Amino acid sequence: MAIQWFPGHMHLTKKAISDRIKNIDVVIELLDARLPGSSANPMLAELTQGRPSLKVLNKQDLADPARTVQWLAHFNSQPGTRALGLDASVSAPAKALIKACFELAPNRGGMVKPMRVLICGIPNVGKSTLINTLTGKRAAKTGDEAGITKLEQRISLADDFYLYDTPGVLWPRIIVAKSGYNLAASGAIGRNAFNEEEVALELLDYLKTHYAALVEGRFKLEGVAAMTDEELLDAIGRKRGALQGGHKVNMQKAAEIAIYDFRSAVMGRMTLETPAEFALWLEAGQKLDAERQVKKDAIELDRKIRFKKIPRPDKRESS
Repeated sequence: MAIQWFPGHMHLTKKAISDRIKNIDVVIELLDARLPGSSANPMLAELTQGRPSLKVLNKQDLADPARTVQWLAHFNSQPGTRALGLDASVSAPAKALIKACFELAPNRGGMVKPMRVLICGIPNVGKSTLINTLTGKRAAKTGDEAGITKLEQRISLADDFYLYDTPGVLWPRIIVAKSGYNLAASGAIGRNAFNEEEVALELLDYLKTHYAALVEGRFKLEGVAAMTDEELLDAIGRKRGALQGGHKVNMQKAAEIAIYDFRSAVMGRMTLETPAEFALWLEAGQKLDAERQVKKDAIELDRKIRFKKIPRPDKRESS
């Protein structure tokens, strides 16, 4: 199953970013520290036209700390890019963000040349909560469903520092299949766009390989690494009483439990990808996407020939 979710308001957000970027000095992209690669929007690279970028790994208190270190090093090695981690325990997030932005754009500052920053992120990554923390007041709406913020807002963090908030935005086509599942597991994709059982099985397939001890501790299970995905989901359902008639497990309910326990980090601090893993997934996704495009182009060419919109190629010329 390929997971895709791009509601109408995201088209408007894409246009708003394109218009706003002309007057922006630094772009802050808020990422989910549990899936930094999957939550990085490839559409932003095109829209932001090479502006200096600050990657903020939010919710780092929910993520595997060792893997967060890997991701911060990965982003900090990229030109024109800084990266830092944030969570609710960081006492002065505004100070950290402002300092990083002025390091990326040292020629900005003061009332004559105020710093102008655009903050972007996928839905439900915690952007509105962060902004409310930065300002010390309820400047942005928050919620646990994807797609709460619908309009751009301008917020002053200092006399010479303007922050432009945009609605959470995904990209029109997710070519990395694993990213679709990870985004769904994190809550970035509307629940009507995916099948919870399928997402839970993909999630458990990864967790039983990389975090078997945490899964076993949470659900009081043994031998998790040797189970199939379906066996593990069934075992979780039985442990948590997600049963229906005939003592069978309600797999839908079991899936909801597994996804909720991951999102709330009650199983422990987990990260669903490393920089090396994501690079492999991206390479495979790009290759498959290129193959699809070749097939699509061939079908379109055949359609144009059949409807005589273009002449049929001479076989002698092509041989």
